[in-house]
Amino acid sequence: MKSFTQEFIQNAWRQKGAVFYLVLVPLSGLFAAITAFRRWAYQFGVLKSYVLPVPVIVVGNINLGGSGKTPVVIWLVEQLKQHGFKPAVITRGYGGIVSLPTSVNCHSQASVVGDEPVLIANHGQCPVWVGADRVQVAAELLKAHPECNVIISDDGLQHYRMKRDIEIAVVDAGVGNDARLLPAGQLREPIERLNTVDAVICNGQKSTHENIDSVYQMQLVGQQFYNLADSNMIAIAADFKQKSVKALAGIGKPERFFEHLRNMGLTFTGVSFDDHHAFTAQELAKIDCDVLIMTEKDAVKCKPFAQPHHWVLPVEAQIDTQLMTWILNKLAKR
Repeated sequence: MKSFTQEFIQNAWRQKGAVFYLVLVPLSGLFAAITAFRRWAYQFGVLKSYVLPVPVIVVGNINLGGSGKTPVVIWLVEQLKQHGFKPAVITRGYGGIVSLPTSVNCHSQASVVGDEPVLIANHGQCPVWVGADRVQVAAELLKAHPECNVIISDDGLQHYRMKRDIEIAVVDAGVGNDARLLPAGQLREPIERLNTVDAVICNGQKSTHENIDSVYQMQLVGQQFYNLADSNMIAIAADFKQKSVKALAGIGKPERFFEHLRNMGLTFTGVSFDDHHAFTAQELAKIDCDVLIMTEKDAVKCKPFAQPHHWVLPVEAQIDTQLMTWILNKLAKR
């Protein structure tokens, strides 16, 4: 369920009326000024930033969620491991309640540490730690895992308190269509910020970023489902024909997930929730269908009350291989 503030702001976005121009747009200007000053303060040493003893790769975005950061982080972990590195991941753990540095594993509760960290831990098979202070989290992680020789900071693009060696921005193909900052739009930083990062990964077609250097294409792919109650059970889209199918999505952009399912030939009814929604058994029990399909991000929260008709579509990032070559060269020069 959306909060009153969320509903109010989203209605103002849609209507583009007096509230939008007299309240949200001026606040957006103030937000832009604060954001610019904060970045300047860290850049010129007015505010202190910290250098970690190992290279730091930041994977983030300039807009509110739904760009595909988590699959990129998982891809990056796998690629680094293949090339002999021992990576670790730090993240804030949105949707969780943890503030102090905390280790995450595949058995961690998403309601405590956040859904994305559990998903990364499930796939990455590397140290994953969460906490409010990323510098402190990184320090505690390295103390517990001194063998780690590169840290990936998930969603840390605006966390300037921690120095980084590589900045990667993950963007949606249409992010430039609404160039307003919060709260009049969905941007955390101006679109021009993309000109200052080391690399841009575009999730979808390269429609609005042709003028930005170092843009790499990404596609999220996945064609096989697994059963949430019994992961040994596998299915394809054809197995769900002649059945009542509903698709559940509590992610930043549910429509991207729904479009993926349509492209697989599925006929279904979509059920959307807010990003990081804390699902309950009662909520899912009210969704009447023969087959309920969900994302892996939602599945880590629904696993404790999984039913035989719950199915999951895992996806993985396919990214231009030249990006990894560039990252390896950058790390070699550190």
